[in-house]
Amino acid sequence: MGYVGPQDSLDVVLEGLRRLEYRGYDSAGVAVLSEGRLSTAKKAGKLANLEKELADAGLPASTIGIGHTRWATHGGPTDRNAHPHVSADGQVAVVHNGIIENFVPLRAEIEATGVEFSSETDTEVVAHLLAAVYAETPTGPGRLAEAMRAVSRRLEGAFTLVATHAAEPDTLVASRRNSPLVVGVGDGEYFLGSDVAAFIAHTRDALELGQDQVVELHRERGVTVTDFAGTVVEPTAYSVDWDAAAAEKDGFDWFMLKEIAEQPKAVADTLLGRLSDTGALVLDELRLTEQELRDIDKVFVVACGTAYHAGLIAKYAIEHWTRIPVEVELASEFRYRDPVLDRSTLVVVVSQSGETMDTLMALRHAREQKAKVLAICNANGSTIPRESDAVLYTHAGPEVAVASTKGFLTQVVACYLVGAFLAQVRGVKYADEVAAIVDELRALPEKVTEVLATMEPVRELARSLATEDTLLFLGRHVGYPVALEGALKLKELAYIHAEGFAAGELKHGSIALIDQGTPVVVIVPSPLSRESVHGKVVSNIQEVRARGARTIVIAEEGDEDVVPFADHLIRVPRTPTLLAPVVTTVPLQVLACEIAATRGLDVDQPRNLAKSVTVE
Repeated sequence: MGYVGPQDSLDVVLEGLRRLEYRGYDSAGVAVLSEGRLSTAKKAGKLANLEKELADAGLPASTIGIGHTRWATHGGPTDRNAHPHVSADGQVAVVHNGIIENFVPLRAEIEATGVEFSSETDTEVVAHLLAAVYAETPTGPGRLAEAMRAVSRRLEGAFTLVATHAAEPDTLVASRRNSPLVVGVGDGEYFLGSDVAAFIAHTRDALELGQDQVVELHRERGVTVTDFAGTVVEPTAYSVDWDAAAAEKDGFDWFMLKEIAEQPKAVADTLLGRLSDTGALVLDELRLTEQELRDIDKVFVVACGTAYHAGLIAKYAIEHWTRIPVEVELASEFRYRDPVLDRSTLVVVVSQSGETMDTLMALRHAREQKAKVLAICNANGSTIPRESDAVLYTHAGPEVAVASTKGFLTQVVACYLVGAFLAQVRGVKYADEVAAIVDELRALPEKVTEVLATMEPVRELARSLATEDTLLFLGRHVGYPVALEGALKLKELAYIHAEGFAAGELKHGSIALIDQGTPVVVIVPSPLSRESVHGKVVSNIQEVRARGARTIVIAEEGDEDVVPFADHLIRVPRTPTLLAPVVTTVPLQVLACEIAATRGLDVDQPRNLAKSVTVE
């Protein structure tokens, strides 16, 4: 959040941060500029902690300021890692969303000049760089913006940066690459925010910045937007017609719909920075040697609920790429069945919150048995990553809706990365083969975007299903866990009886459930896959249809074999078999959400459920 105008900047910035806190709540901080001096306050934890600090100590009156609520990536959620970060000379304050991928060499370069860092974050390098470049930039209008352009050209990764300089009491600058940033234009005042929720109470007139652009907000000169090279560009102007409450959801009726729409970015962020300059895969934290990983002879994936379904998909990928046997376990059952674990066992624990009690207790049992533990998690600094030997953060961002959507897709993608990483370390795949897998993964965000653009017929179908009392989901190979996830979403959100089956199991009993008009959702594998299950699933569709089922078929583009047997056909882009769940899951999320909304239910907070299960 940033503000320049006639109002008290601290009040405006704090109000904006309250509306943005759903985006990050590990820590919060503000910086204001008054009488040529920057003053900051920042505190770990929720925004309320910062507000208490300000109530006790306060900051000087000011009409220009910046603020930030943090969802930790580099460095844990502590006071010193909270934003804003200030340059060594105290002249520059910076807040940042995203990841600076090349911060390690930049930090080394800055430290070589004698600068001491006060945090563990990637963001602090920007504060020091900006101060140094500003000092070398000729004086005159646009000096701070020019320094920001020069710094932005050196950065790799995804970032939104907002900065102020003690020598420029009328100027804020911001920079954007692969991370959201909008400008609010009021009457003699200007705002910056991650989304319009930050300033909707003050103005509905907004400017949307494009990729690789820098914006200068000046009290007198107004708004100037340039690209990183300095060419002036015209930003896209629009008027916001939502109220303040809706703006927090970007105009979506539900946070869940917003989070479904955020999935392309969440998947892209999970993949960001995973390949080093040498082509090697990179985990966030690794406290295991390569020899220890080469000694692994068995893998357990342990998780609950939706994360368990991600683990079931992981089994197919990890076994295929590494040839290591994989078992997938419900965390609540894991330690009670006395699993066989030793020093050559790797236990992969999957948890969105990092605080899931069942999963945490399974982790501790595995550690007691001397097994190695790798955590896949969405919350930096939470308990599960802290107690694990290695960590891969999903970088999905805050997920407000109780039913997980972008959390699930990013967990699946993270599991793929773990499989590729193990294959690489063990020498089963060469660096170029791993890079090829990563390239296939990097194509997924665009494919998810394609799926999301074709969902209106799915919503219409969902509305016609809202009065049903049971739905069945069928799949084979990686489509089976997708069927389980689709059924779970429907149970969670719409309170409708739903079951997921392995399609080949139909004839062993469950086909007795099929009655006239029973809706059956079938996830069809690619006809191009090496596994010879496509024809068998087409036969399964015919079997249930012959018994009166209403068939809802999810199949990839170009699959014509299913057309005669589908009452409703949902197309997804052609995707490598092992990666297909990332695109086939999305229609099931939309279906469940729309059915629940049509039934008049609370989509974001279903009955009896909590976002993070912290009891066993």
